[in-house]
Amino acid sequence: MPNIKSAKKRVKVAAAKAEHNKAFRSALRTEIKKAGVAVDTNAADKEQAVRVAIKKIDQAAAKGILKKNTASRKKSSLARKLNASA
Repeated sequence: MPNIKSAKKRVKVAAAKAEHNKAFRSALRTEIKKAGVAVDTNAADKEQAVRVAIKKIDQAAAKGILKKNTASRKKSSLARKLNASA
């Protein structure tokens, strides 16, 4: 446990940021799963679901929650799945 005031604050700030990133990552996974299900079931709004998921992936990459190549891989996977279903 830190003794210095600034170190105590860093612990609190780091915990808050980790919690925020965890929530964002969870929401991101949910959107990716929704898009995958929409494509698999050939839903009418599958393009919209994939578009929303890709936007979330881009936002996560911009915020540093996902690495650039990971984001690119996830987007490519969704796009391939969508194009194969068409």
